[in-house]
Amino acid sequence: MPFSPFDHQPRTRLIFGNGTLSQIGELTRELGGRRALIVSDPGIVKAGYVTRAASYLLAAGVLTRVFGEVRENPNTEDVDRCVDAAREFRADFIIGLGGGSSMDTAKGCNFIYTNGGQMQDYWGTGKATKPMLPMIAIPTTAGTGSECQSYALISDALTHVKMACGDVKAAAKVAILDPELTVSQPHRVTVCTGVDALSHSLEAAVTNKGNAYSTVFARESFRLCHEGFTRILAEPKDLEARGQMLLGAAYAGIAIENSMLGAAHSCANPLTAKFHVVHGEAVGVMLPHVIRFNAALPECAAVYASYYAGDLAARIQELLAQAQMPVHISHYGVTEADLHPLAEMAMKQWTAQFNPRPLVLEDFAALYRSAL
Repeated sequence: MPFSPFDHQPRTRLIFGNGTLSQIGELTRELGGRRALIVSDPGIVKAGYVTRAASYLLAAGVLTRVFGEVRENPNTEDVDRCVDAAREFRADFIIGLGGGSSMDTAKGCNFIYTNGGQMQDYWGTGKATKPMLPMIAIPTTAGTGSECQSYALISDALTHVKMACGDVKAAAKVAILDPELTVSQPHRVTVCTGVDALSHSLEAAVTNKGNAYSTVFARESFRLCHEGFTRILAEPKDLEARGQMLLGAAYAGIAIENSMLGAAHSCANPLTAKFHVVHGEAVGVMLPHVIRFNAALPECAAVYASYYAGDLAARIQELLAQAQMPVHISHYGVTEADLHPLAEMAMKQWTAQFNPRPLVLEDFAALYRSAL
């Protein structure tokens, strides 16, 4: 792919290794935190990780409050509830502990808590005019790479449109990558987030916004995620493979931050909005068809061939089948009558503009049809 100019300034310190959650207290103190709001979801709370994090914070002299009500695919109402908790507690520090939804909710809360207004005011890039609180991101799934991104993906509670709200001040100061936190994830969560991470590396590899920096991280992300995902399917408790996936997902997040995503994500979001398909499944079921579509460009075909010696699209479908994930959107109730409405929604997704091969409405409809 062409080498475009870039200007990348690392914003997030990466700490990787088993047991690194234990560093959260001292890191928070180093960054000036005295009253930390932990943003998480009920499953992570139940798993005991929030209690462990809070104990490390309290041992370091950091007062702690937990907002443990994050829902999957958070919307503006979820963020508003988190902001209420932050205001009541008078938080001066935010910790996102969980999957991408927890980290997105934490970032969304940070926007409104520090800058006022509502989430819609920050749709786009660089719209926060005031400083934001320092944040530590701790992923418990190897998927979104949100810990290495400055964007929060928040749905409008009324329209269900996903808003990408980005600002360099929203990026986490530190990301703690502790593979031990991912082992307890159920199989379905593991495979859905794993496919999401794989899709990130493959989409970021070929976008029209990609550059030499994003290419390095996208390539290493795919290597780690492809090997790690294959190993985890065979042995879910393989801690080294879990580490590969966690690091690979973070690297994909760095790649996305510098190159954005493409048509697979544009196609996935309407499936989630209209048919309630889990994001990882939605992007996974569309990815092979987008790969084939993009491979019509010789430069994209060359990148794909350098990533995998064989039919990459077929390999993704093979992994989906091994993970017991659907390979046809008809599984979710999609019919021929739904294709054009879905295509119209896909055209409006912000990632569509970054796909290396431009798409018109009929191209999106054809992609959905090929996945039917």
